[in-house]
Amino acid sequence: MTVGIVGGGITGLALQHYLSAEGVESVVFDAASEPGGVIDSRRVEGRVLDFGPQRTRLSPPLDSLVDSLGLRDELREADDGPLYVYRDGARRRVPFTPREAVETDLLSWRGKLRLLAEPLTGPPRDQETIETFLTRTLGREAAQYLVGPLYAGVYASHPDEMRVKHSFGRALDAHDVSGSLLVAAAKAALRGADLPPAVTFDDGMQTLPEALYAAHRDRVHLDTPVEAVRDAAEGFRLETPSRSVPVSTVILTTPAATTAGLLDSVAPETAQALAQLTYNSLVVVHLAAEATLDGAGHQVQYDEDYRTLGVTYNASLFGRDGVYTCYLGGSRYPDLLDESTATLRRLAESEFREMTGVDARALTVRRRPNVMPAYDTSWDALDDVATPPGIHLCANYESRAGLPGRVRQAKGVATRVAAVATGDRMAV
Repeated sequence: MTVGIVGGGITGLALQHYLSAEGVESVVFDAASEPGGVIDSRRVEGRVLDFGPQRTRLSPPLDSLVDSLGLRDELREADDGPLYVYRDGARRRVPFTPREAVETDLLSWRGKLRLLAEPLTGPPRDQETIETFLTRTLGREAAQYLVGPLYAGVYASHPDEMRVKHSFGRALDAHDVSGSLLVAAAKAALRGADLPPAVTFDDGMQTLPEALYAAHRDRVHLDTPVEAVRDAAEGFRLETPSRSVPVSTVILTTPAATTAGLLDSVAPETAQALAQLTYNSLVVVHLAAEATLDGAGHQVQYDEDYRTLGVTYNASLFGRDGVYTCYLGGSRYPDLLDESTATLRRLAESEFREMTGVDARALTVRRRPNVMPAYDTSWDALDDVATPPGIHLCANYESRAGLPGRVRQAKGVATRVAAVATGDRMAV
């Protein structure tokens, strides 16, 4: 049995790692010349810059992966610091403790008292938008000024465009929350449950996929795009520009649009459904500033008249020599990708100055088209996704986005595929 993995991002490389540990023969193909997919780190003027994820939570599966690759000494843990939401001309601190909730100026006293009614409002409903759900349960102020900007900012979407069933519902299921958010948070606090620490690596996030690639270099083929998946007498064939590769099982980790093209001949209905999924685009601008702002960063309240969605304070989080990562665009400003580099530089610099009072200089501008799941109504098409036996989907439209979610899903899929290979039907 040979497993063909399409995609050499973190998911595909983690699959290769776990399948190899299970003794299953597998091979990875990727069109890019470097491993990592959206994870991309570079040094510019001696500074470490990440053009994809800036950090990750060191969840148990990720923690084990770090140890198995010998990367423990290269981890860099984030310093604790406040997170802000920018609204009405000021960066306002996000509360994470009862005392901070009382003191925060993000919400009025009426808004704070409204939060206390959340346990009486009922669980989320699949067809609700994020904004409708948050407003119904937490009140208008908390929805617009607190949770909405933090949650939707992650996906570069507006909360009124996102469906609960495709995003927030998955997060609640992952944390086994079926009722009140406040009650669940209180129980977690009583248990002393802490979030895993936020971490990066000394040379940036790409350290992780590069280590996976180095560990399995002989089974990972870069610069080798798969153009189609076709049926074969025993299994499937992966069609590349230079050869046809026979495999017994296929695992697709590629973005939805790419996967749709690959499945067109073997699963046309699924291909048609995946082609409908919407992704949001971003412009990533790295700034260098002399001043070091305290905190993890700020999100911009989505009714503000800015093109900046949020800023990560790499300088204070990880001691990154004056580096700040600005995200612009998203679902509301998709045409921003068409602006000139000079315009985007000036925009990021001026909006950063307005929101922080700090002058900064743009180091790089990177356009990232279709990089974040939108989780809007187009994702209802997932109801029509069903792959033939022997073809597995392992991507952010099948599970949660983010490195912990990607690694967790890769390990689960690898375990199930290995069980089929060994005949262990109880593990499937």
